Amino acid sequence: MRLSRRSALLGLTASWSLGRASLALAAPSSGAQDPRLVVILLRGALDGMAAVTPYGDSGLVALRRDLLLPEPGRDGGLLDLGGFFGLHPALAGLHQLYVQGQMLPVHAVAAPYRTRSHFDAQDYLESGASHRLDSGWLNRAVSALPGQSISSRETRPDGFALALGLDVPLLLRGPASIGSYAPAGSQHPTADLYHAIAQLNAHDPQIGPGLRKGLQARGYSDDIAPTPFSGSDRKIDAFTRLASAAGLMLARADGPRVAALELGGWDSHAGQIGALKAPLTRLDEGIDALKTSLGPAWSQSVVVAMTEFGRTARMNGTGGTDHGTGAVAFLAGGAVKGGRIAGTWPGLRPGQLFENRDLAPTTDLRSLIAGVLCTHLKMPRSALRKVFPDAPVEPLSSLITA
Repeated sequence: MRLSRRSALLGLTASWSLGRASLALAAPSSGAQDPRLVVILLRGALDGMAAVTPYGDSGLVALRRDLLLPEPGRDGGLLDLGGFFGLHPALAGLHQLYVQGQMLPVHAVAAPYRTRSHFDAQDYLESGASHRLDSGWLNRAVSALPGQSISSRETRPDGFALALGLDVPLLLRGPASIGSYAPAGSQHPTADLYHAIAQLNAHDPQIGPGLRKGLQARGYSDDIAPTPFSGSDRKIDAFTRLASAAGLMLARADGPRVAALELGGWDSHAGQIGALKAPLTRLDEGIDALKTSLGPAWSQSVVVAMTEFGRTARMNGTGGTDHGTGAVAFLAGGAVKGGRIAGTWPGLRPGQLFENRDLAPTTDLRSLIAGVLCTHLKMPRSALRKVFPDAPVEPLSSLITA
């Protein structure tokens, strides 16, 4: 993907979708030392206690004995985060950043809404309010950055933003003028859809063999399994590809300075231990690819990974967890004041759970975002009411290095 100097200087926004992952870029640059911000939306509700497990809490075992991984130091165990919390072993790259002081988990975090609907919660997460808006908080924040101004299409015919893909995430919709372009080949049917089409046509004497032969040529097994076999033609994970592309564009001296990515696959109602390993690995590898492609610009960068809500503290009857409240958010980057756990841990003993089922929220997600916007991007605090219109928000401190 090429981004022209003219486009970058105009502050064009781009979104690029691949399967469950998508990318959007915004904000013009003013120099190589500009701060960079990457927001990752984890769609489907990540179980924060699986990603960052409070193995030191005496109430944990009674709630989810069969979901727990071994404690740090044991084979296949958690990666220690200081003696009380442990990071999921699939997040080895994030753990290394934590050791280097460049990763900060924020536990028991939640937005002010209390819906357990994915559709509503994701809309509210992106709008920055407890109701649906026609603009996203990141769009409004970009328009409030020092030196930024949003012009109408009449005064700026090229538009403030350009979307590459079939859709622009609500997070980046707003007063900025948005153009749209879908790069050829950016969307591909899922493996499950290929499988369904093949099964529906399996008995057709002409179409059936043709479909089977074509899928085999693309790397699918002889029985048209829903997932391709591993081989030299297997494609790199879409999220990793997008994260790497985002880093390359953000690293340019004349490139954009704000990116938004999304990664699905976090809805773990059943078989959670096996279900979470793949998306956690993709998240870890994607952030590592982002760091690599950013190069020296990593030192001016902050990555914020957040989800629409957490999951129940208790395991359900199918080895999973249901929609909850308190979750975990991750900050990573060379500009992050990491190597510790942020937030107030509410505890898991009887009487400490929210509605006797969820991890109780103790940190407002809006305050976390506000702390990054105001401290890292230097957005004026006076703009916070525009970014988060429901109520005054107090930015969290001590998130960003001096």
